[in-house]
Amino acid sequence: MAGHARWQIRAFLVLWLIFLWRFAHEPFTFLILNTFLGYLPIEISFHLTAQRPRNRLAFWLLVLLWLVFYPNAPYLLTDLFHLSLLNPYGVDGLLRLDLHVWIYFTYELISVLFCVILGFWSLNYVASIITKRFLHGSVWLQMILVLVLTFLSSVGIYVGRFLRIHTVYLFISPELIISRLLHMWTPTMLVFVGLMTLIQLIAYWLVYLAFHDRLVVDNTGSQSKN
Repeated sequence: MAGHARWQIRAFLVLWLIFLWRFAHEPFTFLILNTFLGYLPIEISFHLTAQRPRNRLAFWLLVLLWLVFYPNAPYLLTDLFHLSLLNPYGVDGLLRLDLHVWIYFTYELISVLFCVILGFWSLNYVASIITKRFLHGSVWLQMILVLVLTFLSSVGIYVGRFLRIHTVYLFISPELIISRLLHMWTPTMLVFVGLMTLIQLIAYWLVYLAFHDRLVVDNTGSQSKN
């Protein structure tokens, strides 16, 4: 991703968080924290390249930090359930044309699209960087890596949504959550993780096709100029 695009993303994030802080009211103030947490893995991925950090330990620590925060990006998909708090359906069973409902629908959807789409970009980017740096650029190994990371992300979404364990708890009081993590593996949990993995993989595939198609067009255009 070009440097100017990254700064546009950063500028939008700051402006959007300020906007949410000013205009989003209860019970939708959670969007401020969730949008910020969903953006963190995107920012972390900006600092990874096939050559940087040069030190392997520093590189893997940064990848680990990205992985810890990455589930926060697709986690926003589950926030869409909060729209039910607006009681969007009238007594006739049809959606209400209430501006309050549609304004908050817009707030939430902007945060979701921003974090989820860029989150899947960061997933593809980090997987490709790891593959290029350590796995000889193997496309098949990159696909396997994406699958593993997506599964781990789905587990993270379950932990955040149902165990109510935020990422920051890993740094504040890790000893308090270990037992809950060890006892969370139930058939229902695994089905949920499977469904979230399926949703994420389909969305990732669509985002990958869009970005890949753009790269092909850009490369064709640059070749025609030479």
